[in-house]
Amino acid sequence: MLDLDTLIHFSSTYCISICAFLIPLNLLATLSTIMLTLLSRPAIQIWQTALIASFFALLMILHVFAWFMIGVVMAPTYILLGLGSICLLANFGVVLSNKHFTERYS
Repeated sequence: MLDLDTLIHFSSTYCISICAFLIPLNLLATLSTIMLTLLSRPAIQIWQTALIASFFALLMILHVFAWFMIGVVMAPTYILLGLGSICLLANFGVVLSNKHFTERYS
């Protein structure tokens, strides 16, 4: 069974490492999704990268929620929450716009 206390403790113990890993990964994965869309790559490639980028964005958001649960409310928590949310919305928007443009211009 999943123990939330252990996950929250892991998140608070290794916060710097988690953020140092997830921030660049979020930005690069979301950027790759956007670039694949601009280069008119096949929809399956765009969906795959958007799924991977959304996974990393959700991990970032869950990491921030773990900090909210232990009572850390500072500017970096809101900044990281905003970053994760923007990346998640950007990936969702790219998938929707790609679907819209392929239906419209095919």
